[in-house]
Amino acid sequence: MKRTYLDHNATTPLRAEARAAMCAAMDVVGNPYSVHAEGRAAKALIENARGQIAQALGAGDADIVFTSSATEAAALACAGRGLHGGEIEHEAVLAWVKPDLPVDAKGKADVADAAQTALQLANSETGILQDIPVGLAVCDLTQAFGKVPLRFDELGVDMAIVSAHKLGGPKGVGALVLRRGLDIAAQIKGGGQEMGRRSGTENTIGIAGFGAAATAAVADVAAGRWEKIGQFRNILEKALEAGVNKTIFVGKAVGRLPNTSCFAAPGWKGETQVMQMDLSGFAVSAGSACSSGKVRASRVLRAMGYGDEVAGSAIRVSLGLETQEDDVVRFAETWLDKRHKHARRAA
Repeated sequence: MKRTYLDHNATTPLRAEARAAMCAAMDVVGNPYSVHAEGRAAKALIENARGQIAQALGAGDADIVFTSSATEAAALACAGRGLHGGEIEHEAVLAWVKPDLPVDAKGKADVADAAQTALQLANSETGILQDIPVGLAVCDLTQAFGKVPLRFDELGVDMAIVSAHKLGGPKGVGALVLRRGLDIAAQIKGGGQEMGRRSGTENTIGIAGFGAAATAAVADVAAGRWEKIGQFRNILEKALEAGVNKTIFVGKAVGRLPNTSCFAAPGWKGETQVMQMDLSGFAVSAGSACSSGKVRASRVLRAMGYGDEVAGSAIRVSLGLETQEDDVVRFAETWLDKRHKHARRAA
């Protein structure tokens, strides 16, 4: 059976540029904090990647602190600061903020005090893009970086969170981007690596892959490759709209990531859809999640005002640069066929 991967917001395939950089880094034996030639060679790889990411992000006036993931970067940025956030934020941010920001039916958060708020630029589930206020404390760029044009130096935020594996880099490496001169307390202490903000020997191989992936990703954005993917997303949604039963598309009326479609088929559980599509060769994600063995409706959709029936029947399709028009057409045909069969069984 041909497999079609349509879950790029969860993780992306490793880019050829990242793979090549990582393979080369594997031959560099030194510890980046050793003073001999081997150590300096490893340190040079890290600093080269730091420069690549700064350039890709438009963060020339910022510090790049490497971490083990975007989750760790979120903790480093948010822990103990009493920041505010909304239920639309990723769990890695929600773990450290007060989830009290109002969210409207379009998925937009109402920010009252930017200096005390953490806010994502793009939602991983719906793809909805937020309006980022100047002076924001923490901006989660994890899903947006490498898919839409952005520049950290122009956003006017204090800190930003990014991740390698969301743009074709390896898993297990992320970064916190800080406005230069901003002081932040380390959570992991020890050797004082990463400018004293995150101790521990850096993942040199992963960082090298991150840098290469970031450079390639922003080149794709500049070349307009995601605009074609946006057209494929629109083809998908148009095909689904032609179905007999009503399909609810989330965020269609507002700005979204070009690759993301979140839609609901009330009465047909999201988990069931994911399993049936998986058996048919398509990898997608549910708009609901399992916690301690209990199925719950999507908190993101509930925050937007959708009821449990809709929030529990949503799935997310997220395309990648290798996605072809035939992939979305076949997905739509298969999904509609299974939906019609489900409706007949339920009648």
